[in-house]
Amino acid sequence: MPLHRLDVPAPHLLPFAIGSFDTIGPLARANFPHRHSFHEIAYVTGGRGAHVVDLVRRPLRPPELSVIVPGQVHHWEQVAQLRGWVILFTEDFLLAHPGDRDALAALGGCPGLRVTAGAAPRIDSLVAEMVREHGERADGFISVLQAQLHILIAQALRLPGASVPAPATGRTPPVAREFAALLARPGAAGRTVRSYAEELGVSVGHLTEVVKRSTGRTPGGLIRHAQTVEAKRLLSGSGLSVAQVAARLGFADPAYFCRFFRRETGVSPGDFRRATSGTAQGRTTGGTTALEGAEA
Repeated sequence: MPLHRLDVPAPHLLPFAIGSFDTIGPLARANFPHRHSFHEIAYVTGGRGAHVVDLVRRPLRPPELSVIVPGQVHHWEQVAQLRGWVILFTEDFLLAHPGDRDALAALGGCPGLRVTAGAAPRIDSLVAEMVREHGERADGFISVLQAQLHILIAQALRLPGASVPAPATGRTPPVAREFAALLARPGAAGRTVRSYAEELGVSVGHLTEVVKRSTGRTPGGLIRHAQTVEAKRLLSGSGLSVAQVAARLGFADPAYFCRFFRRETGVSPGDFRRATSGTAQGRTTGGTTALEGAEA
């Protein structure tokens, strides 16, 4: 499945890009299932068609705002006259406001947020200022863009239907935050709790305690959930066989994978693929100024 990476002149200095659907390029409106290694905020101000995110198809109702987080699979379906803005950035751009990571994760679960008549002027003005700031690149523009992005995320959390992160009882432990970031990476779902603990330099017991205290779920439970989501993505959006999907997810025995998938979803991998076989679209080609396509 294609993995799009952020392709900007100096990603170590400015891992951020903003532009219209036209200026970002054809991949900004890709009609084939793909995922990103970065965050995307799509502010759709006009057009028709649908946006499909993790197999859920939502007809466009501009103006609307969608957040796509790293690892999610999405594509645009039968869109016409698509207008609006695309904002792309990596985790590094959130260093000034680390709490925005949790907000983006929550917003990623509810794409297609309708922008109300009262909110639209404020978001229009804010995005226009971000475009201007990014284009002029005056002294301190990176800090200004980080602050503007923080405000945009806060505005998105106010939209009807937005999933607001639960109030923190304290600072999220770095180990829990790093585990969540590792688990969100494409291809990470097939790993074991022990492998994550070793990479993070902690014991399995400590990782389990910290993650469960922070999320209410065990690392193993979160890995199983990630495996199920990734299996759905691969079954519906790739030509891999069931055995190949099983191998991608760390299952040596395809039969065991089938039992796992049925237990988690209530249907077999084959039945799920047949039910979602119409999701994948034909691929497009072409380069962009801010996106780079790669196979994953």
